[in-house]
This record gives sequence, structure tokens and C-alpha cells, in this order.
Amino acid sequence: MAATRTSLVVNDANRSENEGLTSLLGRLGDDVMQLVNSQLALFKVEIKEEANAYIRGGAAMAAGAVIAAIGFALLNVAIAFGVSTLFANANLSQPTAYALGFVVTGVFYLVVGTILVLAIKSRLAKQNLVPTRSVAELRKDKEWLKNEL
Repeated sequence: MAATRTSLVVNDANRSENEGLTSLLGRLGDDVMQLVNSQLALFKVEIKEEANAYIRGGAAMAAGAVIAAIGFALLNVAIAFGVSTLFANANLSQPTAYALGFVVTGVFYLVVGTILVLAIKSRLAKQNLVPTRSVAELRKDKEWLKNEL
């Protein structure tokens, strides 16, 4: 009878140890899922912030571009007519002088526009698109998981 009682005590101890280990693993799994969910939430917030900043900047740039395009068109016509007067002494017909004025002006603005586009492109290429806070948190969590397991 004593042997039976001893085996029951040992079985109960093993069972409670297994249940304790199972509950610990369950809690660890829940904690890891909660951690992953919070990391995903942080990632989503950070991406939304970046996207909103780009959208606001893009909308402002578009509005400015439309206004600038109207002014640019009017100024370009005036400059082209001004340049065409430089060809008045070249024994060219009036339409040819106007055409040359518009061509010279167009080439000038094409060169200036290309330089501006390339400068802005290089500035945007330097912009960091990686969500730095999320990456840092994921690295911390990776180290924590390595140390805990």
C-alpha cells in the first residue's frame, strides 16, 4: 500500500510539472503573439505616417506645379517672342524668326528642367524608406527571444 501511495505522489508531481510546463509554454506563445501583434501595429503606424507625409507633400507639389506651369507658359511665350526679335536682323521671315525664338527658349528650359529633375531624384534616393523604429524593435525582440529560449 505504501508503494502505491508513493507512485501516486510521484505521478501527481509529474502531472503538475507537465501542466506547469504546458501553461508556461502557452503563456510564452501568447506573449510572443502579443509581441508580434504590437510590432505589426507599430509597423503599420510608421508606414501610415510616412505615406501621409509623402501624400501631403505630393499634393502640395502638384498644386504648386499647376500654378507654376501657368506662369511658366506665359513667361515662356513672352521670352520666345523676345528672343525672336534677336533674329530680326538675320533676313529671316517673321514666322521663321518666331519659330527660332520658341526653339531656343524651349531648349533652354529643357536643359534647366532636366537638371532640376536629376537633382530632386538624387535627393529622394537618399531618403530612407526603411521604418527604423520597427527594425530596431524587431532586433531587440530577436535578441530577447534568443536569450529566453
